[in-house]
Amino acid sequence: MALRHAVLAALLDGEFSGYQLAKAFDVGMANFWHALPQQLYAELAKLEQDGLVSGREVVQEARPNKRLFAVTDAGLAELRRFAAAPSKPSFIRDDLLVKVAAADSVDAAVMIGQLEERAAIAEAKIELFDKLLRKMRGDLDEAEFLASAAKIGPYLTCLRGRRFESENRDWCNETAAVLRARAGADVQG
Repeated sequence: MALRHAVLAALLDGEFSGYQLAKAFDVGMANFWHALPQQLYAELAKLEQDGLVSGREVVQEARPNKRLFAVTDAGLAELRRFAAAPSKPSFIRDDLLVKVAAADSVDAAVMIGQLEERAAIAEAKIELFDKLLRKMRGDLDEAEFLASAAKIGPYLTCLRGRRFESENRDWCNETAAVLRARAGADVQG
């Protein structure tokens, strides 16, 4: 997958400026695709040049003018081609896992601290996902929302992000507990 597909998918929600797209990425796409604002601006320019998005200038008083971007028919066709192509299996590339692989040869207290920090970060992300999921489904319970909502893609990706972070939190807590027990009284948690 290329950044272009993630940008096109984000723009399905409507017309966005580069700034708004960066904010939308932080909320909706960041759980599966990370991009810096500079990367998004560069990608929008490429997409516009390729005819996959259209941009229009919006004149503003007391603020600099801005450009708003929307997916074109060609962009939608590109997303459809992308969605029809086989997906590659995902893989984990995580420096914390490398550190845990060396757990028998490193300072257990340092490792436990890093695991607890990662668990806390995951917990904070879970809370954000929960808020976003509640906001998307409104007054509906999850089953009703999934059965009747006009658009469920962003909700489903947020569910995946929440589950991913829940598993991260749980694994970090369990691994820290194992290391703590093996280290005995030398390591407090």
